Amino acid sequence: MNRKKTVTAALVAIAEASLVLKSRRTIPKGVKAVHHFEKEKYLGKWYEIARLDFKFERNLKNVTAEYSLKDNGMIKVVNRGYNVKKEKEEQSVGKAKFTGADSVAKLKVSFFGPFYSGYNVIAIDEGYQYALVAGKSHKYLWLLSREKAMPDSIKNEYLAVATKAGYNVNDLVWAK
Repeated sequence: MNRKKTVTAALVAIAEASLVLKSRRTIPKGVKAVHHFEKEKYLGKWYEIARLDFKFERNLKNVTAEYSLKDNGMIKVVNRGYNVKKEKEEQSVGKAKFTGADSVAKLKVSFFGPFYSGYNVIAIDEGYQYALVAGKSHKYLWLLSREKAMPDSIKNEYLAVATKAGYNVNDLVWAK
């Protein structure tokens, strides 16, 4: 009986440890963040071209994200969008920080106190005009542009990257 309790306790501990490690993951397994990332070039305003829809952005259109550097080295994040159901502009202010070196576009972002989620740039052009961003799982994906539109060639390239990384691009919600 004592051995059975020990084995059960060990299995529970392993399961809990697995959940903790999984919850700390900020990027889906097999997906790679951009290396040689230059955060200063990424700062500024971005327009959402497409996204995998989720509850915090549901019913939003004309979504933008603006990034600026804070005094403490973190990045201030201001997301804005128009809620078509509530017929009003909405804004969320958060913070982001790198999970390792600033030269790797692997960050975590928080809009709710100490709770962070993954924010990973997985493709970006040389001029930092277009970006493909992945969240902590395959449920989160954004195509971003400095302008309100993205050339088809870039869009197709990023869709291919996303598909190869395991995303279902058929579920993307496209900005109008």
